[in-house]
Amino acid sequence: MTITQLKYVLAVAEHQNFTKAAEKTFVTQPTLSMQIQKLEDELDILIFDRSKKPIELTTLGKKIVTQAKNIVNESERMQDVVDQEKGFVGGDFHLGIIPTIMPTLLPMFLKNFTNRYPKVHLKIEELTTEEIITKIIDGHLDAAIAATPLDHANIKERALYYEPFVGYIPNNHRLASKNKIDGKDLDLDDMLLLQDGHCFRDGVLNICKASKLHKDDAFQLESGSFETLIKLSNEGLGMTLLPYLHTLDLAEKQKENLRYFNEPSPAREVSVIYSKSELKLHIINALYDVIAGIVRGAIAFQDVKIISPKN
Repeated sequence: MTITQLKYVLAVAEHQNFTKAAEKTFVTQPTLSMQIQKLEDELDILIFDRSKKPIELTTLGKKIVTQAKNIVNESERMQDVVDQEKGFVGGDFHLGIIPTIMPTLLPMFLKNFTNRYPKVHLKIEELTTEEIITKIIDGHLDAAIAATPLDHANIKERALYYEPFVGYIPNNHRLASKNKIDGKDLDLDDMLLLQDGHCFRDGVLNICKASKLHKDDAFQLESGSFETLIKLSNEGLGMTLLPYLHTLDLAEKQKENLRYFNEPSPAREVSVIYSKSELKLHIINALYDVIAGIVRGAIAFQDVKIISPKN
């Protein structure tokens, strides 16, 4: 039995196809099939039911895959131990970031991090929270930056910062005369929201203590970007809520429409999240230190109330 054979098994289990698994592991399909067959012969079992389309794991195969993940993770941990002992921070590192954080946070830390750790080869993907969780569990992401708490059994969360929600209220809105706002002031009937699937949207709904828009609304407006929500708000179609860091880059004229919440300000918790296997923890720690050091200088709010991204 070899680590390589176990990696081939995991690839087939994920893609449910020998040809696709071979492409992902950079070997020929006959080589991959032969190695998996040798492992099955050695164990005297069938890991895959090849009669099914797509290929399925047998009942015993599912247990083998669970154990294979543990063995592969532990084998990769050896390199982590060596790297940490040598003080080496480098290698490939796959990072996921949710869409409502990526545009503001990435420019703040990326250059600083790459200058400080030039031997780390970052691959960054913009992904939804659900996609991030799946990819971390499957081993395709080393870490991610997302709104928390998620309370997932196989994922660790390390809070980076707390980012307040800020109201964007045009002059013709019913709340325009207020210097500060409260959660009880908000009404989904005149609220512009991000599209379903964004955890920031779920946070807004949780502030409003509601789960959906009213069915008898004259219209329902949802968008995939804060820029669109701001433009629609400027057209008099309602107000919206923005994450604090997004407001820093607004034009001075637009900043006149911002309204902060009375304390404690509703805020989202933004964390570095990663697998409980803690692979590449030395790089995760380096990433955490760089981001936390930069963002703490940008967010001065102290008295906040954490709004969960979960429905």
